Amino acid sequence: MNIYLTGLIWVFGAAIVTAGVAYLIRRIGETQGTVDNNEAAGQVFTIVGGLHAVLLAFVLISLFDATSAAEDTSYREAENLIAARWAADSLGEETAAEVRTLSADYVTTVAEQEWPDMAAGNDDVSGNGWSMLERMRAAVAKAPANDDWQNNQKIDAANKLWDVYQARQERLNAAGNGISDVLWFALVAGSVMSVALPLLFGGPRPVTHIVIVSILAGTLSLLLFATHQLQNPYSGGAKVEPSAFESAQARLQ
Repeated sequence: MNIYLTGLIWVFGAAIVTAGVAYLIRRIGETQGTVDNNEAAGQVFTIVGGLHAVLLAFVLISLFDATSAAEDTSYREAENLIAARWAADSLGEETAAEVRTLSADYVTTVAEQEWPDMAAGNDDVSGNGWSMLERMRAAVAKAPANDDWQNNQKIDAANKLWDVYQARQERLNAAGNGISDVLWFALVAGSVMSVALPLLFGGPRPVTHIVIVSILAGTLSLLLFATHQLQNPYSGGAKVEPSAFESAQARLQ
């Protein structure tokens, strides 16, 4: 289903349900004295709503940063792999050929096998990416260095492969982090309480009251939908694509 259509269902669904509840409360509930409760309910709503707004803002900002960092990490991993491949070209034909083959297989494995696993929220990906990286490291480590220039290239290749290792680990960790069940409980419960408190308000214009609480419910639902879409940087509406590795595939041919 289209992400925009899904978002509209979340928003309008929450708004309609809340409007129905508000209508029933104003229609069949106790109305006498509700206006007198507005001040007390408003003070509680200010505290609950404020705390919930801070929590939602913190979570969304963290998720936005995580998605941006995941994209940067993927490019850093691919670029360091290419740099390691280029440095290995100076370490003799045997080493260069082995690293050339392994690096091409590595980017293909990441783009075609690991990315679907990460999109499903798994950090234990299929394929033998770790093994390929280890074999590249071993090939560089055993390569002979006949002069200072080759020795510098060997060190550079080893350092770039270490950077690939670190970026790879960060990429896999991002796929498995997500949002914990405890945090989801706090977000959903806080949203429900933030909507429930205004339902206790009273006033002479029930239609206005219903519209206000409906808009509040729709807004909170929208923020929860955004949180749901951003919890895994490799899936959802703002997902990171394997563009870095697809580009590296072409460059490593």
